[in-house]
Amino acid sequence: MKATEENNIIVNETLSENEPSSFSLVSALGIAGLLSGIILVGTFLYTNPLIQNNKEAAIQRAIYKVLPNCDSYIPLIMVENKLLEKVENANGKEESDKSELLIYAGYNANKELIGFAVPGSEPGFQDIIETMFGYDDMKRMIIGFEVLQSKETPGLGDKIFKDADFQTNFLELAIEPEIVPVKKGAKTKPNEVEAITGATISSKAIARLLNKTISIWKDPIDEFIRSNNLRISKNIN
Repeated sequence: MKATEENNIIVNETLSENEPSSFSLVSALGIAGLLSGIILVGTFLYTNPLIQNNKEAAIQRAIYKVLPNCDSYIPLIMVENKLLEKVENANGKEESDKSELLIYAGYNANKELIGFAVPGSEPGFQDIIETMFGYDDMKRMIIGFEVLQSKETPGLGDKIFKDADFQTNFLELAIEPEIVPVKKGAKTKPNEVEAITGATISSKAIARLLNKTISIWKDPIDEFIRSNNLRISKNIN
């Protein structure tokens, strides 16, 4: 019996010696957390500039696509309901501010104003749809359209950027009195958009997006053209 008790004491002492202390556990967890944090921060610092560059490249491509014959453009921000040219920083890059309302004035090779590339977003069926569209203020028409980001249903909602017929809605789309979605084949007026069969929610979201965005920018654009004595070139196509 005595031997058994002595053996139990020896085993318990051995286990106690092998069991890590609370300090060791806390230290190990702290080091692991620190290393994880360093990896996450490092990954963010490495990938964030790449993501931003890709976004800027996508925006640039969209501007040239939605404004036919666009040779150059100037970013404009809205300040107190007026459009002002966006100032570049000391490195020659535009200051980035997510709260800014920003559009782009497009010019042809003769430095004539041909229209405005206008970003817009609206909830769709799955998630937020982000777009860029071209706007001719003189004609009061949308003259181009590009989806920048969308997670709409594959095979249905994603036709807002895959369906060539749907894209033709935005080559000469009147904005007045307002843009109205109609069934496919039922378009009779220049302000109507033929919806995609089976994806009416996504189609209506695009119509809402265009109406909402135009309502924000139409008056400031009018004032910008008037105050700068500008004329939009008639030769945009």
